[in-house]
Amino acid sequence: MNVADFMTSDVVSVEIPGNREDVLKILKRTGISGVPVLKNNKLVGIITRKDLLRKSEETQLGLLMTGDPVTIKSDATVQEAAELLIKENVRRLPVMEDDRLVGLLSVADLIAAIAQQRIKEEIKERYISQTFAIWEETPLPLVGRIMEISGFDAIPILDAESKLQGIISERDLIRHSSIEDMVEVSDFSNGTDDDEWTWESIRDMHTISYGISKIQLPDRPVKTAMVKNVISVPLNAEVSECALKMKRARVDQLPVINGDKKLVAMLFDRDLIKALCRNAA
Repeated sequence: MNVADFMTSDVVSVEIPGNREDVLKILKRTGISGVPVLKNNKLVGIITRKDLLRKSEETQLGLLMTGDPVTIKSDATVQEAAELLIKENVRRLPVMEDDRLVGLLSVADLIAAIAQQRIKEEIKERYISQTFAIWEETPLPLVGRIMEISGFDAIPILDAESKLQGIISERDLIRHSSIEDMVEVSDFSNGTDDDEWTWESIRDMHTISYGISKIQLPDRPVKTAMVKNVISVPLNAEVSECALKMKRARVDQLPVINGDKKLVAMLFDRDLIKALCRNAA
């Protein structure tokens, strides 16, 4: 199976110079995690949900994007694509032919490939990741910061009795975010006791105001933004079975539960694509 068999040909992209708000609208509307950035019809970068959340005060696409993205050709195998995604720790690969963007291959596209292969191997230790959970009353801005520090794209949510109530992901944070304009004031006063009419005193009491436009998360509990209808899998679930669940539910992860139906780990799509690699055996 080749990249051309699973890539998205109708690629949503943005142009430089462009507007950060347009990128946010695209991600909210489509639910995708990133878009290629073009300049004069040439690929120059990628902007992702992470870029918007981590650089919340940046407005210029050229500074928001990751430049010189890793690319792949349409005749490459899905094995090569999976290995490249894992090696480079990225979630999407622009597909190029003769310096022209012809498609985009994402981790989700490879999950669709796995779903077709009927891989019977159980997920168990090879594919699952240890994780942590947060309380359902945790404020959304704090959740965003926790995600940034931890590097997790999605985190389980528990109630006060440690029962799994939902999942919060970067997609959910973007869906509930907004761009807010505010005015910041900087005070350069150094508290001098000089005569109030001297130039030094006037200079030292100088203040300036400047505008800031940043992406904001509402100060609400995470339970108001989380996905509540959580699909979980047991430790003995099969690889292709899990891939099919991810594809149908359009999710990037599945909680893994034990015989007592308690959360024990997470199965992330980026780990599941290891099943396509040459050294998967």
